[in-house]
Order: sequence, then structure tokens, then C-alpha cells
Amino acid sequence: MKRAITERKRAAESLQKSRNELEQRVKERTMELTKINEQLKDEIQERKRAEEALRVSGEKYRSLVESTEDSIYLIDSYCTYLFMNGKHLSRFSLPEDKVIGKTYGEFHSEEKTKVLTEKVNQVLKTGKSVLHEYRSERDGGYFLRTLSPVKGADGRAIAVTVISKDITERKHLEAQLQYSQRMEAIGTLAGGIAHDFNNVLMGILGHASLVSLDTDTDHPHFEHLKGIEDMVQGGADLTRQLLGFARGGKYEVKPTDLNELIEKSSEMFGRTKKEIKIHTKHQKEIWPVEVDQAQIEQVLLNVYVNAWQAMPHGGNLYIETSNVELYENYTKPFGVEPGNYGKISVTDTGIGMDKAMQQSIFDPFFTTREMGRGTGLGLSSAYGIIKNHDGIINVYSEKGKGATFNIYLPASKKELPMREDRLPDEILKGTETLLLVDDEGMILGVGEEMLKKMGYGVLLATSGNEAVELCKKHKNEIDLVILDMIMPDMGGGEAYDRMKENNSRVKVLLSSGYSIQGQATEILERGCDGFIQKPFNVKELSGKIREILDKK
Repeated sequence: MKRAITERKRAAESLQKSRNELEQRVKERTMELTKINEQLKDEIQERKRAEEALRVSGEKYRSLVESTEDSIYLIDSYCTYLFMNGKHLSRFSLPEDKVIGKTYGEFHSEEKTKVLTEKVNQVLKTGKSVLHEYRSERDGGYFLRTLSPVKGADGRAIAVTVISKDITERKHLEAQLQYSQRMEAIGTLAGGIAHDFNNVLMGILGHASLVSLDTDTDHPHFEHLKGIEDMVQGGADLTRQLLGFARGGKYEVKPTDLNELIEKSSEMFGRTKKEIKIHTKHQKEIWPVEVDQAQIEQVLLNVYVNAWQAMPHGGNLYIETSNVELYENYTKPFGVEPGNYGKISVTDTGIGMDKAMQQSIFDPFFTTREMGRGTGLGLSSAYGIIKNHDGIINVYSEKGKGATFNIYLPASKKELPMREDRLPDEILKGTETLLLVDDEGMILGVGEEMLKKMGYGVLLATSGNEAVELCKKHKNEIDLVILDMIMPDMGGGEAYDRMKENNSRVKVLLSSGYSIQGQATEILERGCDGFIQKPFNVKELSGKIREILDKK
């Protein structure tokens, strides 16, 4: 009996132990499940946060793709459109469901499709991006296209993203810059030719002028001499155009009223071309501009003549002035500074020009007239003159719709000068001593005779160094130096400075057939007394000399 009780007791204890162990295991398992549940909650929250971040990122990416000015689209190896942003879709003028799923070739020419297919195959094969330029068949614009691979899980390219950037404006700016550089190079050559030719003309005009002084007006040769002088002046006008184109003909610069200049030039032109009706519109209180008035008048005359030739049966010419402010994005391609400008617009109602003609209109010797009916230098010299004044000249035209030439000249804060009296049209004589400086023997010879005819004592120098030494030696005798600008050993600018160092009271008249850009103006601003351009005759020279010597 006792034994049975003991056994039962043991069995009860064993059962209780098993129960306790089971409860402990249940408790531990419950804790494990609670912990797993908490981990699952954290993972769910993390996944939700990741999904939200992905959604936000996707929206940002789509917003970025849709807001960009570039065309963006996705295509597969068959050039089928898989996706495109609104910018690119707008080029089709079709709803999205009519474009997505279609191939590139369904909307473009065979040639354009072949080019893109080659680029896509190159990207898929190499896994590297490709860039290339193309021109749109729709609007003629220029685009830079970047093709980049879209890679799958195994790292292989499975599709191509295309970003197409409009570079039409940049191409136009590049073309303008290249044109300016080409014109600059041609201008350097033209300037050299003009300089040498003006020296030859100076010799011819000087000798003809001297002979005509000793020839009676009733002598049979007198008219021939005057004819020679007139023809030389015609040659000088031609070289003046070359100098204008070469950016080397601007010397007598002063503040100018554009309205007065327009009135003067248009009235003179209108008297000779009655079939053209001229309309002017002036800006009140137009800003002054610092220009060589004769040069700008030449520009305007060339533009007027071009308009007249575009209106063979008559028409209207509209000339307008205005004050404008130009910003850097407009001025930079032309190589000028932003700021305030005086603007002249000349519009005709003529036959107009196509784009090819507009691109060549300022080229030297370009003309649409028949052989022998003009030099083709008019608008090219106008271009050079305006560039020389740090300005801009351009043209806008359409075939059959006339043309508009716009001229921009930098505004000046200087006041307009008082009106000047013209020099008398006669030979003015004197008895002073003059030093004539020139490296050309022909110029020295004819110049010496001209000065002696006027009654002056003459000293000669063939170089800048010699001129400086003679000025030092005859310091109290020389009343005026006629100084050539361009000489091989010492240029006119350096010679002028050296002579001024030795004698601050010495008076100097600059003389040249050509000048390096800005050099003549710089010397005049340093105190030089005047400038005369070759070729000149006895009357012109005598007037310039007396103007300087008689100035108090």
C-alpha cells in the first residue's frame, strides 16, 4: 500500500515537473513570438517608409523630367518609344497613346531613322553613352542628343535614354563669332593694301596739285590736271572704304547728335533719289555718341544706297533713332560691352534677302549687281566702321518683305561740342619752319615742294629717330612737325612722346594713310594738335597747318 502511494506521489511530482517545463516553454515561445511580431511591425514600418520615399523620389524624378526644357524619351533596341516627357511629346502634336509604342521611324525620315538606329546599337553594344548633333526636319533647329544605356540586373544594356537639348541659339552665336573673326582677318589684309595705295595716291595727287598751281586755268592741260586730281580723289574714296572695313579709318572722333546726322544724310540722299519716299522718326533727347561723323555718314549712305537698289521701282525708306540698353547676352557674340547705345534703324520696302544673302551681305566685294556696276565694298566698309566704333550692325530680312538694318553705337556722357567753322577753300601761306617726317622718299619729295610753295622753311626726316634728333637740335626753330604715323624703326606715337619730352611746346600734325586701331585717337587725346589723312592736296594741307599755327 505504502509502495503504491509512493509511486503515485512520484508520478504526481513528475507530472508537475513536466507541466512546469511546458509552461516555461510556452512562456519562452510567447516571448519569442512577441519579439518576432515586434520585428515584423518594424519591418512593415520600414517598408512603408521605403515605399513612401520611393514614391516621393519617383514624383521628384517625374517632376524633374517634365519640368526640364530638354526632350527626354526612352526607347528599346527597335527604337520603339517606351516613355517620353511632355516636352518631347509636344513636338508630335499628338496624344501620348498615339506615340508610345510606335517606332521612331514612323515619325521620321529613313535617313534620320538610320542615324538614330546606329547610335542606339552602339550604346547597347558598348554600354557607354554617345553624343551627336542633328538638325530637326520640322523647324530646322539644331539639337545635341545624348544617348545613355539603361542596364538590367545582369548589368547589360536593355534600353536607351535619350536627352535632346536645343542648341539652335548657341549655333547662331558661334556662327556670329566665326563671322567676326573672319572679317577681322580680311580687314587686316585690306588695311595694309589701303595704306600702301594711299601713299602712292599721295605722290600722284601732290605732283598734280603742284603742277596745277603753276598752270593757268585757260591752259589746255589745266582740265587734264583737274581730271587727275578728281580721279585720285576717287581712288582715295575707295581706299577710305577699305580703311573703314579694315577698322583703321576713325580719327576725328567727337560727341555727335544722331538725329542731326540722320537729318543731314537723309536729306542729301533724298534730293538725288526722288522715287524714294523717306520717313524719319527721332528719339527725343537722343543720347550723344562719340563718332567720326564723316565715317558714320558714309555708313548711312551705303545703307541708303543698298535700300535704293532693293527698290528699283521706288518705295519707302523708314529711318528711326532710339535710346536702348543692351545686355551681355546680346552684345557678347559681337565682342562689344553691354550698356547704353544709340540705335539707328533703316527699313526699306524692297525685294528682301534670303538667309544665304544675309550671311554674305557684309563680306568684302560681295554684290548682287552685274559686273562693272560697283565694287561691293559699301556694306563691308560699313561693317568695319561700326566695329571700329565698338558698335554693332546687323540685318534682318525676308524674301519679298524688305530689309531692316540696325546700327548700335555706344552712348557717351560727354556734352555736344559747339559748331565749328569750316576752313577757307584757298591756299594759306606762312613763313614758319616746319619739320616733315616720313619714311617714303616720294612723300618727302612732293611734301617738301608743297610746303615751300606755301612759303615755309622745311626740314626733312626719314625716320622717327631722326625726327627726335632734329627736334632736339633745332628746338627753338621748328614751329610745327608733320609726323607720319607708320614708320619701321620708331612709330609716330613713340616719336611724338619723345619730341614732347624734349620740347613740351612743340606742335604736331599727324599724317597717315592708315593707322593701327585706336593709335591716332590715343595720340590726339595725349595732346597732339591735329590729323590729316593721305592723300591730301595743297589746299587741305595749308588749311590744317594754319589752323594749328594760328591757334592761341
